Amino acid sequence: MSRRRGNGVSTSAAPATKRCAVYTRKSTTAGLAMEFSSLDAQREACLAYIERQPGWILIPERYDDGGFTGANLDRPAFQRLVRDIEAGRVDVVVAYKLDRLSRSLRDFARLMDVFEQQGVSFVSVTQQFNTADAMGRLTLNMLMSFAEFEREMTAERTRDKIAASRRRGKWTGGPVPYGYRAEDKRLVVEEHEAAIVREMFALYLDRRDAAAVARELNERGLVPRDGRRRTRSGGPRWTKDSIARVLRSPIHAGLILCGDDLHDAEHEAIVRRELWDAAQAILDSRARETTDHGRNPDYILRGVLRCPLCGGAFTPASTRGKGSREYRYYRCSTRDKHGKKACPAKPLSAPAIEDFVADHLRQATESGALATDVTQRLHERAIHQRGILTAERRALPIRIAHLSAEGTSLAATLGSITGTARRLLEQRIEALGEELGCHENRLAEVERSLAALDQSEADAQWVAQALADFDAIWELMTTENRGRLIRALVEHVVVDEPSGRVTAVLVDLGIGGTDIDASTTQPDHVSP
Repeated sequence: MSRRRGNGVSTSAAPATKRCAVYTRKSTTAGLAMEFSSLDAQREACLAYIERQPGWILIPERYDDGGFTGANLDRPAFQRLVRDIEAGRVDVVVAYKLDRLSRSLRDFARLMDVFEQQGVSFVSVTQQFNTADAMGRLTLNMLMSFAEFEREMTAERTRDKIAASRRRGKWTGGPVPYGYRAEDKRLVVEEHEAAIVREMFALYLDRRDAAAVARELNERGLVPRDGRRRTRSGGPRWTKDSIARVLRSPIHAGLILCGDDLHDAEHEAIVRRELWDAAQAILDSRARETTDHGRNPDYILRGVLRCPLCGGAFTPASTRGKGSREYRYYRCSTRDKHGKKACPAKPLSAPAIEDFVADHLRQATESGALATDVTQRLHERAIHQRGILTAERRALPIRIAHLSAEGTSLAATLGSITGTARRLLEQRIEALGEELGCHENRLAEVERSLAALDQSEADAQWVAQALADFDAIWELMTTENRGRLIRALVEHVVVDEPSGRVTAVLVDLGIGGTDIDASTTQPDHVSP
């Protein structure tokens, strides 16, 4: 394009000024403290490129991310760059290579949409393309596809390595199972704990009840390693769930799980395989029984009604009177299993106690104050949990990048050494692979937890809304849906026979339980 001056001399139009931002990134922190680091080298190459382009000027702001992975966009300098782009302060983004900006094709596609909306071009100085033209965009997409393929292949190789280790019977990390200690990446039997595990299996095969096993071990002082669950005296205690976790673990039978298959482990077994198999058969049968009992929709307090005398659950039951009329009631499970001496609680009429609880839930929610309080605390809890998970999601990619970089560096030197040094290097690479797999699994768990948090927030808001509109909602529900609502709103209900006092404890939702106490005429009792 040219323009003609009044004297007839033709001159080239001055190039339009373009404001350029240089972005640099390094996955690890190694070498960043040096006088001239990798980030400086990237920036110098980009500056040289900008100086060769007519009309291009460098903005003074620096965008350097040292020690951040390109697998996501959660990087401080990069986020500042995006904000400046959206504010209209940048015309061209210049990077040493496209993977400095992102290693994810999905993230890069979103970035290109943002760049296009703001009229911003992207230039990779070592790969010679510019997204201002169609060929540059095509080249970019092809290169990003290969970059993401490489990253996915690395993750797949890591998973395959972990699976191969498990198939060889190796323990690949994680929490050390009860009954063992970790030494040099291997499980070694901890004799004191192993004796408790053997006793646990023997008790379970005899009692066929994990809760009974937990009570027996706690009473005998055979406590677990983890002290987070405590007795009234302050010591650690077994629970039904913690017993079940030990019984379910194939590690105690000298096995390692890989997918759906069990493989002989290199560590020593604590219990014989036949004992472990027998325990699994009982656990599976108990699980089926629990599932079958939970299908009766007529008992809306099923699973939440508790006995104040022994703390056991009231379970649904029924009997037939004259004329084949059915009488529904709840009875104490402790009394059913161990007789009147274990618990003298009488059966409760199901219709009477169900109406009683519903009426007092209606009264407690009538003012709307409870719903407001629950909603506020739910919001505070969601912010707290999301902050913890987000911080962990930010830290894990950094650690993964460090491990990946170390593994790549070691693998590059592997072919040049032999003998003992090579074996040591191979062991270190294997350990890195195991640690990397653990971190990647944890990152996936964090991502799932963040997604689940969104759903739990929606569920909790539904609970709060149900509290606000309890009366209207209750009248329109079927019996089955009433039971679902009760179990969503109520953690447990305790009926004190002598005083006629009923306490309904609302679901915790991670914010602390809320009690609804009702002291009035006690519900009717029936004897089967």
